[in-house]
Amino acid sequence: MKASRREFIRQSSTLAGGIGASQFIPFESIAQNTTVAPSDKIRMGVIGCNGMGWADMRSLLSMPEVDCVGVCDIDQSVLDRRSDDVMKLRGSKPAQYTDYRKLLDDATIDAVVIGTPDHWHPRIFVDALAAGKHIYCEKPVANSIGEAQWMLSAAEKTDRLVQIGQWQRSGPHYEQAIKIVRSGDLGNIRLVKVWAYQGWMKPMEKQPDGNVPEGVDYTMWLGPAPTRPFNPNRFHFNFRWFWDYAGGLMTDWGVHEIDIALYAMNATAPKSIVASGGKLAYPDDPAETPDTLQAVFEYDHFNMLWEHATGIDGGNYGRTEGIAFIGNNATLVVNRGGWEIIPETQYDADKGMTVFKYPAVPAYSKPGNLNYLDLHTQNFIKAIQNNDPGSLKCGIKTGSVAAINAHMGNIAFKTGRKIYWDSARNQFKNDAEATALIQPTYHNGWKYEG
Repeated sequence: MKASRREFIRQSSTLAGGIGASQFIPFESIAQNTTVAPSDKIRMGVIGCNGMGWADMRSLLSMPEVDCVGVCDIDQSVLDRRSDDVMKLRGSKPAQYTDYRKLLDDATIDAVVIGTPDHWHPRIFVDALAAGKHIYCEKPVANSIGEAQWMLSAAEKTDRLVQIGQWQRSGPHYEQAIKIVRSGDLGNIRLVKVWAYQGWMKPMEKQPDGNVPEGVDYTMWLGPAPTRPFNPNRFHFNFRWFWDYAGGLMTDWGVHEIDIALYAMNATAPKSIVASGGKLAYPDDPAETPDTLQAVFEYDHFNMLWEHATGIDGGNYGRTEGIAFIGNNATLVVNRGGWEIIPETQYDADKGMTVFKYPAVPAYSKPGNLNYLDLHTQNFIKAIQNNDPGSLKCGIKTGSVAAINAHMGNIAFKTGRKIYWDSARNQFKNDAEATALIQPTYHNGWKYEG
């Protein structure tokens, strides 16, 4: 008798191979879809479902073979809202949890989305692997270098599939750009510029500490972070701008762009990093992470320059975000809207004229009907169905490389000096202060096992 898809997912223990992204499925076509047998459904839970966690789950629900059977959040109002959302889509409400460990105890759940603040990713990730779940984890994978390495080590000891939410990796036009970079036609690439200018970001208004909102388990929200009074500026979306929970724009946007840059250049770890910046745009707002930052990463044969700024949209090459591969023959600029090649010129003495070193190529614009997040979640589900980790567009190893490099940029900023990485010893060279920032400190009874 042929085994059901669910039985195949559970019983599989060997993983290999590779597949491409599936065709985009319009979200509007999936409400209460009954064309997939229950035994072939992939039952999912989402942990942290206020922002990107729900965006990921909603994207996953564009596939009729996926069901959302559990939602977990520390905010009851969020739980109720997402339960209603699932009800509207599928006609039944998922189970609600305020403690992720209870959700993981459900042996019928095949996979989970981790969409919590960054400081919670590692502990939940390792526990989810121990519970036998496949994982779709939001980026950045962790809030420190040590945690990212812990997660990678834990994943390599299991047969579970992990996709990290750096969804640009599933974008066809990024794949095109990477092929051009790797072709060598741009000439020697000595500098890669990576940037995120965020004009929409305005200063936060200072707010006093206050009472925890009704229905919020704030102690659980803090988890391994230091105990502090509740302040609305540190909660929900704005957690990104406080060191206890995240790494600011360097990790929030940086991992997306740095991932593409390093993957295209076949690089993983820098030799040195130096960074400069601070709270230069909004010096009096309560955010801790820098609103303005430049960081230079030195790799073999090229440098990478990261820069970000809030309140400004005028980024490099007229783009608010992107990556520029600067070669002797031409520069390729790619961002979420498409890619463009800007040729270098030289004077041809024989012809008495200026000529381009690279042939003219029309700029490429991303088709408006393609949703790359949907392609990324589809890639995750197809990899599970085919028991095929090699097909994942952004596995844990890839996600950890981007996060580790971004955290190195923040460490260089915090120390205020150039730091040098010793890959063999997994520490910074002759720098006890920088090395001490590799590992996190967990609080409130939570354990770090990296």
